[in-house]
Amino acid sequence: MKPASHDFLKRASAAQNDATLQVALGRLNHDARASRIQVRNRLPEFDILSDAAVEIKTHSLARLDHYLEEFERNVIALGGKVHWCRNGEEACEAVLSICRAHGATSVAKGKSMVSEEIALNDHLARHDIDAVETDLGEYILQLRGETPSHIVMPAIHLTQDGIANTFRDHHATFDAGRSLDEARELTDEARQALRGTFLSSEIGITGANFLIAETGSAVIVTNEGNGDLVQTLPPVHVVVTGIEKVIPTAADAFTLLRILARSATGQEISCYTTFATGSRRTDDADGPEEFHVVLIDNGRSDLLAGEFREALRCIRCGACQSVCPVYRSVGGHAYGWVYGGPIGAVLTPALIGHEQARDLPEASSFCGACEEICPVRIPLPALLRRWRERAHRSGLSPIRSRAALAVWGWLARQPVLYRVAMRWTIGALVAMAGQRGRFHRLPLAGSWTHSRDLPAPEGGTFIDRWRAT
Repeated sequence: MKPASHDFLKRASAAQNDATLQVALGRLNHDARASRIQVRNRLPEFDILSDAAVEIKTHSLARLDHYLEEFERNVIALGGKVHWCRNGEEACEAVLSICRAHGATSVAKGKSMVSEEIALNDHLARHDIDAVETDLGEYILQLRGETPSHIVMPAIHLTQDGIANTFRDHHATFDAGRSLDEARELTDEARQALRGTFLSSEIGITGANFLIAETGSAVIVTNEGNGDLVQTLPPVHVVVTGIEKVIPTAADAFTLLRILARSATGQEISCYTTFATGSRRTDDADGPEEFHVVLIDNGRSDLLAGEFREALRCIRCGACQSVCPVYRSVGGHAYGWVYGGPIGAVLTPALIGHEQARDLPEASSFCGACEEICPVRIPLPALLRRWRERAHRSGLSPIRSRAALAVWGWLARQPVLYRVAMRWTIGALVAMAGQRGRFHRLPLAGSWTHSRDLPAPEGGTFIDRWRAT
């Protein structure tokens, strides 16, 4: 996926004026946080598990080289092969080589955000290989020529009517008079349309939620069962994933799985949790004849070595997106790349370059909802502030804001002038507000007052009011 994060402000403005998108995003506004809190509260030990998850991921990242090598040894021992790729180009070529070795013309794909990151589908298409998304949301988006807008709910920006129209436009072999008014009818039609893909594809490609070093297993979590079909029906299974997904043991995976679904979709557990461990053995009823794992760095080593390494703890639950007021206003496409919301605003500058994504860390109210909901306790507001500090130091932030901060900093170091300026400013604001006691619009603060009123000061500085008590 070609990054377009440099256009965030333009994209965000367009999103806010898109009536259909706002209706779709409204679904996130209702009980997004409440549903997750409710299911967490039914598990009294959730906080203990969350602490354990932090320890697991922190330990894994600290010894990443060790566990990746252990993972590779166990994959090879099971008859599989590991492909080490420094960037997206190498990863795409590795997958293409596997497809060519088997004369593949069609590929069935399970959900993989990393494949979006490296634009795998486009690369295969340029070499006449048809990659079909089998996750329902991503299948719909593929028909529409769109990219995912949410980590776990990729088509959250669409309405049911829009999906029905997409199916009518692209499923020409179905009865033109059929009803598509119910969600069940849409899923049934998608199931029928995709059945042939599962049966005919020579290669199955999935992502991985976790890689288990001690067993050489790749773990994938789905709610539709498409991941199982992609892994077992085609003769070749290829796992495409980032190096940060490795963890030491199966017990660690079970700990992480107990918090993943609760944080992602508000479920106790996902419908399907699959452990892919090597190729088919002689006594196996099904499974692939070949098993490949494509391990991608693509900037993750650099991220690991720097001050943003905590972002690599992310387990891609998408909870921070669902509760973020900015994301709920503009959606995922406004961020211009694969990862949206607070985690995207941290990861994207690190992976594609700060200059290309300099506006993303600014898209935060610092309400703290993302950090509160994160099951692996990533300090997202603190990481966003670090990006803002970098932007200020490097001159990437707008000149107007740097100048304003410079004036404020100078004034704050002059106690007498500061008190005089504050008294004058507060007096002026009180006079401007008049009897209303609120501001509908303020000079230099149009963005703040565009969709909300601000209360006027009640009179006097804090110091003045403290002295009067």
